[in-house]
Amino acid sequence: MLEKFIKSILPASGVEQLKKLVEGITNSTLRVAVSSRLLSSLYYILLSKDFSRENQAVIYGKLKYIEDLQSNLESQYLLRRNIHRLEKGIIMKPRRDIFALDYIEETVKCYEKSVLEKGKDISESTELQWAHDVLEQYFNVAGSNSVIEEAKRKFLALDKPSKNEIQRVPYKRNTDERSPVNYDDLLKLAYRRRSVRWYLQKPVPRELIDKAVAVATLSPSACNRQPFEFHIFDDPDVVKRVASIPMGTKGFSHNFPVIVVVVGKLRAYFSERDRHVIYIDGSLASMSFMYALETLGLSSCPINWPDIEDRERVMAATLGLEPDERVVMLISVGYADPEGMIPYSQKKELDLLRRYH
Repeated sequence: MLEKFIKSILPASGVEQLKKLVEGITNSTLRVAVSSRLLSSLYYILLSKDFSRENQAVIYGKLKYIEDLQSNLESQYLLRRNIHRLEKGIIMKPRRDIFALDYIEETVKCYEKSVLEKGKDISESTELQWAHDVLEQYFNVAGSNSVIEEAKRKFLALDKPSKNEIQRVPYKRNTDERSPVNYDDLLKLAYRRRSVRWYLQKPVPRELIDKAVAVATLSPSACNRQPFEFHIFDDPDVVKRVASIPMGTKGFSHNFPVIVVVVGKLRAYFSERDRHVIYIDGSLASMSFMYALETLGLSSCPINWPDIEDRERVMAATLGLEPDERVVMLISVGYADPEGMIPYSQKKELDLLRRYH
């Protein structure tokens, strides 16, 4: 609005001079702000609100993390993190006789709470069965210590799985077995996966999307917390509404059969240090998801999600997101239109993206 007004009262040369003046002031301000962390912080307090949403989201996530410890959730982030930490301790070479003293009590307490509050057979929950099996192995291999013995006593007092067909514990990698996919096939798949923007107006079976998500769940995740969800929309009217929110879909979003919104949850973490992990883990899972779609005859297009206040607000309202739930990206899905074109998108040469040290 202000830009239009300025253009209406100034000649083109005046507008250009004003732009250069503003750019000069901005550059000078940034040079001063970058000279120290304090000045950088003051810059974002006084002159820019670009990180205000992230600040609130991280704080909200920390509060939700604390609240969720007292809740009867189907999946518990603290339990997942600590059980994975135990796994890493078990596989160490050489393995220490005494380890995990600083969190074994917390882990057993969290496990006990989950078992008692769910009030169901541990065998019905793969997460609890995994926790049980790893804890059982930990107490079998850990040395004697008063802290460990007390935690073991509490663990053994709890119910065991009624059936345990699979032992969900660390295991040796079978190095004799070759990968079922060779490099050339993987390279062909990578070349085949292109960002497709034009789709046949043909419904996509949900079972195929579920298969692709199942592959995505096997992607690596920091401490196995998997702090993301795939919000999937296939109702034509809702798809058009959701697909119109991000930038970069103008002119073709109307033909998406399915739109997926990948959402990260900051409540998975107790500290600000992990605030970027939702984007790492969410992106790893998204790439696996898109490769899996290709094997199922489906195409996709990842859609960038820049942090723009008004669009964040609309998306949060549309999906019913809480402040700590952050959109990582969107992905359109469908059967590629054989008459539709895709960009060639020449990739950078290997030497530009790889550096040995």
